[in-house]
Formats: sequence, structure tokens, C-alpha cells
Amino acid sequence: MAITKETKIAKIEVVGDFKIVQIATDTIIKENGNEISQSRHRKLLTPDMDISNEPADVQAICNTAWTQEVKDNWNTHQSERQSLTALSAEEDPNLGA
Repeated sequence: MAITKETKIAKIEVVGDFKIVQIATDTIIKENGNEISQSRHRKLLTPDMDISNEPADVQAICNTAWTQEVKDNWNTHQSERQSLTALSAEEDPNLGA
């Protein structure tokens, strides 16, 4: 009775103005060659993330989608969000808690 575990990327999508990369990975458990369980894990990659440990095909998609313009726009967006959060916390100290 052999039980095996296989992990494979089921889907890679590039979404939105900031080219967020969504990855769906399936984990398949088999017993004697017959699938007995499957689960899906999802994760997001943003243009400011380190992708050096991602599979080569994921890195290639990220490097193609994340032009310098996209990275700059993402960094500007993040800075604006942080500024808004800081302003909101100043107005209402309970928001920062």
C-alpha cells in the first residue's frame, strides 16, 4: 500500500492595475495510484515581494508583469495607504490600536 503526495501549480493569474500574481497550488494524496484527497492553497505575490524562492515559471510571469512602472505605481499606492492610515490614527487613536 503506497501513499504518495504530489504538489502542483494549478493556476497562475495576473490581476489588476498592480499586476498582483495569484497562485493556486493543489496538493494531491494518492493511495496505490488512486486519489484519496486533494486540497488547494492560494497565495498572492505583490510587486514588492522577493520571488527568488518561487518556481521558475512563477518568477518568469512576475518578471514580465512587474515592469518598473508597475513597481513604482505599487510603491506609490502603498505609501499613500500608509499615509492615510497614519492620518486616521491621529484623528482617532483607537484606530491605530
